[in-house]
Amino acid sequence: MTVADSKAPERPEAITAVAVRHPGRWVSAAIIVVLVAQLVHGLLDNPAIDWPAVGQYLFDPSIVKGVELTLVLTVIAMALGIVLGMGLAVMRLSPNPIVSSVAWTYIWFFRGTPVLVQLLFWYNLPTVLDSISLGVPFGPSWFHTDPKTLVTQFVAVCLGLGLNEAAYMAEIARAGITSVDEGQNEAAAALGMSAGLTMRRIVLPQAMRVIIPPTGNETISMLKTTSLATVIGVAELLGTAQIIYARTFQTIALLIVASLWYLFLTSILTVGQYYLERRFKRGSTRTLPPTPLQKLRWRLTGSPLARTS
Repeated sequence: MTVADSKAPERPEAITAVAVRHPGRWVSAAIIVVLVAQLVHGLLDNPAIDWPAVGQYLFDPSIVKGVELTLVLTVIAMALGIVLGMGLAVMRLSPNPIVSSVAWTYIWFFRGTPVLVQLLFWYNLPTVLDSISLGVPFGPSWFHTDPKTLVTQFVAVCLGLGLNEAAYMAEIARAGITSVDEGQNEAAAALGMSAGLTMRRIVLPQAMRVIIPPTGNETISMLKTTSLATVIGVAELLGTAQIIYARTFQTIALLIVASLWYLFLTSILTVGQYYLERRFKRGSTRTLPPTPLQKLRWRLTGSPLARTS
């Protein structure tokens, strides 16, 4: 063997990587930017849109009061829907056929009828009831009241939205509960835990990872669905805007005001949903995905993302 043959083989030349060009992306992005610019220019330059009126009524006391009522209706309806929905989900999974059938019938009925119809039903219920009483069936009553004083416009909205939401939350909760492996229940039973304790301590904490995302979507949807309350005379955000533009004839300006408030509120709920989902992911992944603020800081500073836990 010669000396030349014993030399180590030469390393190949480095390959120069060339990024793939995507001219179509730039063209489509340019078209979208031009269309958006034309839309914004058309809106801002349109003399028929009274933009000073938008600024005037954006923080008007009556509009702010309507926003507060919208938030109250959302909280009450979602609280009623979540509590009742969780109970219905447990009933649906019960081995008792009567309990399961009652829950299924409730979900079938309230998901099968429009929420607007349900609002009108509860609002007009006092017209067919002389009294509302609670007591022994076919016997003495312990509680008696006039339905006209009990089922007010506000109560009708809360009942209509909350009971309707319970049907959807029941299916969301049932999907989350059934997503937990059966082995968890068997292990809890082997440790002597009761069914109720197993549900509270073992099943529900794990099911929340499945339940939280659609519940956040339902909350955002409920915030917007409260606008139906204006049909029965409840002056929430949209109802207040309608009252004002019926007097001033500034319809588009007041609708823009209502839209801006809805966008602001749903944006806050979206951020809250994101961080709530992120919190419940902590037990399912070692490294959490970076938050939008962390991504922005990384892009601005160029430093690698710090590991999150």
